[in-house]
Amino acid sequence: INQHFKFADKAEISIEINPRYVDKNYIFFLKEIGFNRISFGIQDFNPQVQEAVNRVQPESLLFNVMEWIKDAGFESVNVDLIYGLPFQTLHSFKETIQKTIKLDPARIAIFNFAYVPWMKPVQKNIPEFALPKPHEKLEIWQMSIQELTEQGYVFIGMDHFAKPNDELAIAQQNSALKRNFQGYTTKPEAELYGFGLTSISMLEDTYAQNYKRLKEYYQAIDQGILPVSKGFKLSRDDVLRRDVIMQIMSNFYLDKSQIESKYHLDFDTYFAEELMRMSPLIADGLVQSNYDSIVVTNLGRLLVRNIAFLFDTHTAAQQQQRLSRAI
Repeated sequence: INQHFKFADKAEISIEINPRYVDKNYIFFLKEIGFNRISFGIQDFNPQVQEAVNRVQPESLLFNVMEWIKDAGFESVNVDLIYGLPFQTLHSFKETIQKTIKLDPARIAIFNFAYVPWMKPVQKNIPEFALPKPHEKLEIWQMSIQELTEQGYVFIGMDHFAKPNDELAIAQQNSALKRNFQGYTTKPEAELYGFGLTSISMLEDTYAQNYKRLKEYYQAIDQGILPVSKGFKLSRDDVLRRDVIMQIMSNFYLDKSQIESKYHLDFDTYFAEELMRMSPLIADGLVQSNYDSIVVTNLGRLLVRNIAFLFDTHTAAQQQQRLSRAI
């Protein structure tokens, strides 16, 4: 990569590792060749949960990996957790949260497990009876927010937490946080170039995905053409709605006048139907629709996806095929 690209002096060069397949020498090697940020998945510290999802990694291993990362001098460490896994309980996941806090990562992502065996057949091996019920998942999520914020982490967007001095937290405080399909970012104008099997690129108003099968991917490479299997070009309405959705999901706040000025329209008129469908969410105290803004309440943050869905014209046709419940 260094042979073909020139990096900015303060470039973020990040890698995700599997803690089960690294040692101290490998971590130091990654730092030596230029990586300055690192991420790894924990999912859950509980051995029973790990066994159920075939992700067994002892607690001592995870703490060793974190120690190596800090010794190597990485600028930032992110860890991933997942709630809604089989055999998780409010008590067991609270222990996972507390152990994660002891690891002291700069960022923590907590994702909602989507049980979709019709999409991912391997999930048929997961004991469905052991999955937490929707109300239990909500309790786990609320507890996670409370535990992490009480320990000084800032709740970023839908599923991320960061220390107050992290650039994500600072950007959100300044209403400058953005989101793309890769997650939260402080660089909203950046293009995304995907290399390798299944990867996705985002270039202004265009998305493109590479082949998912190795045979087709290599055939394209051998022929000297881009290994792109499909793409999608956004309309002006798509771009507008993406902007609205991203602002709501990133900052829990939307400045109507900013959208009006940027796209030369009257917000309330253009989105009259969406604002009407927002009424039940307003009544439930999830969101406030003011003359000049839309504000997601603290309660609404738990269901910010549902609020954002209102502005997605592609969602309506997919309502019967929803991949997972909101909670």
